[in-house]
Amino acid sequence: MIRVVDSNGKGRGGDGPSDISDIINRLKSAGGGGGGGPSSQPIIIGIVVLLLAWGAMTSFYTVQPEQRAVVKRFGDVIGISDPGLHFKLPFGIDQTQFVATERVLKQEFGFRSQEVREQGPTQYSEREFDNESAMLTGDLNIINVEWVVQYRINDPIKFLYELREPTRTLRDISESVMRRVVGNRLGSDVLTVGRVDIQSQGRDEIQQIMDRYDSGIYIITVELQDVVPPRAVQPAFNEVNEARQERERMINEAQKRVNQEIPRAEGAAIRTVAVAEGYATERVNRALGESVRFTAVLDEYREAPEVTRSRLYLETLNEVLPTIGQVLVVQDEQVGPLPLLDVNRNRAPRTGGDE
Repeated sequence: MIRVVDSNGKGRGGDGPSDISDIINRLKSAGGGGGGGPSSQPIIIGIVVLLLAWGAMTSFYTVQPEQRAVVKRFGDVIGISDPGLHFKLPFGIDQTQFVATERVLKQEFGFRSQEVREQGPTQYSEREFDNESAMLTGDLNIINVEWVVQYRINDPIKFLYELREPTRTLRDISESVMRRVVGNRLGSDVLTVGRVDIQSQGRDEIQQIMDRYDSGIYIITVELQDVVPPRAVQPAFNEVNEARQERERMINEAQKRVNQEIPRAEGAAIRTVAVAEGYATERVNRALGESVRFTAVLDEYREAPEVTRSRLYLETLNEVLPTIGQVLVVQDEQVGPLPLLDVNRNRAPRTGGDE
């Protein structure tokens, strides 16, 4: 139902094309200065074209692969769009906010990187941020700690609307947690062996606080960069670190020697025991064999003493004669050996010089 009010304040109601025609005629008359000429038609057509172009331009939006789009209608969040081409209501009815949810972001503490090059090292600012890096350790020493917090936005709605300044909140929480973690440790531990524990503990505690605030931020890692003492006492700290490193080196070498010598000694002991056990087994078996053999010979001797005695005598000669030198059988009247009794025949030649 369209109602048109004339110049006298009286309204006319209608629901047909005549009411729209009256409106167009009034616009024409207003644009033409009362003449109602055709010159007002291009202006109206231009306005309509601009409205259509504006509606077309504001009806579609593209979300990049590393982004998510939060869609709002009259200020109320109605959903999250994935990467790709999407439609929305035009003329500002639907509004979108893009959040890089797949990109790894970082916050730097104690230093600032100026430029990141594809080739070559990263350039860092020469400005010192002692208000961020200077920390007091548990043994009341001052050290400069530089670190990086890498994070990712896993909930765009919480990131945009739960906190007023989520990035600033992350920086404040990170600095507070790291100061407390470092303050509960000795300065020597922070400079040497405590770096990994500090990184792990700092990451867990920052994540717990950010989850408590419903920030929509996921902490990937906390990495310590340079952990150094103040410049005034840096030479003394370097000497202490060198002494500690030398101590660690000597301990490692001693442990290496222990790991080498103990297995070697254990192997030699096992080998000696095995050789002794083998020798004992051999002696026992030989003694058993000797006793069995002696018993068998004794039984044979009891059955036939003369034959057994002769056999033992001959076997003994067979064992003894090869070990002696040349054997000569002579008579009192004869000067040389008997030609018919050559006991050295068929004997294997001896390698030694015995005769």
